[in-house]
Amino acid sequence: MSEVSWQPLHGVSVVSIAVNLPGPAAAARFIELGACVVKVEPPSGDLLAWAVPTYYAELVAGQEVLILDLKSDAGRRELEILLADADLLLTSHRTSALERLGLGWAAVHARHPRLSQVAIVGHRAPRDDVPGHDLTYQADLGLLTPPVPPLVPLADLSGAERAVSAGLAALVRRAATGEASYVQVPLDEAAAVMAGPLRHGMSGPGTLLGGAVPGYGLYRSSDGWLAVAALEPHFLRRLTEALGVTGTADELAAAFATRTSAQWQQWAADHDIPIVAVR
Repeated sequence: MSEVSWQPLHGVSVVSIAVNLPGPAAAARFIELGACVVKVEPPSGDLLAWAVPTYYAELVAGQEVLILDLKSDAGRRELEILLADADLLLTSHRTSALERLGLGWAAVHARHPRLSQVAIVGHRAPRDDVPGHDLTYQADLGLLTPPVPPLVPLADLSGAERAVSAGLAALVRRAATGEASYVQVPLDEAAAVMAGPLRHGMSGPGTLLGGAVPGYGLYRSSDGWLAVAALEPHFLRRLTEALGVTGTADELAAAFATRTSAQWQQWAADHDIPIVAVR
């Protein structure tokens, strides 16, 4: 069954006041699962819309976007109307900022006892007011290779997925017990999960996924680069037999340099070997 027709969260209402990347990415996933999402933005808008308008448009597709000044009485009253009928509140503020807005968990729970909250934070309490960003989380875990910035904000996007799973868990708990939940989703912990392969020596220079196995790596073709992923023995055997080599890195490098990336990709498809041109 496709995700288009499979909508297990049909009838679930999510209110998100989370801007930038993790919150909108999580809200987009809730939409994919069938939830109704109302995205509340401040009068200044979402920075993501200014920085990357095409990505912003992709993430907010299907959501109702409202501009509310939550620092004003009128804005907070409108938000309260939304929360009264909502199942989940998604936030990405520091805890102290939510308290100043009257949106700390104790206050929200007292007013809306059925409403669960998923709070995306940089660090778990009591460090949930410590500032951070995807770049700093990755730096702290050794995921960077200076001076090149990360190609993908792993902490933000993995944090978004963890926020969705936390929201689903809250919905299941309420269905089973009738009680709402407050769940913090720290982005530094999401990044730490992504760093697991590096921490255990699975990835990184000279490791299983970092060059130690000749059948798994990057090789030059005659016009670019190839990602060769013949990691499992049956793929490696198929590769070496088809090329007529024993499988050393030097042999593979010499072989792949003889054709274009497109030619090798087609050859790999014909031989059922995972090789793809690097775009």
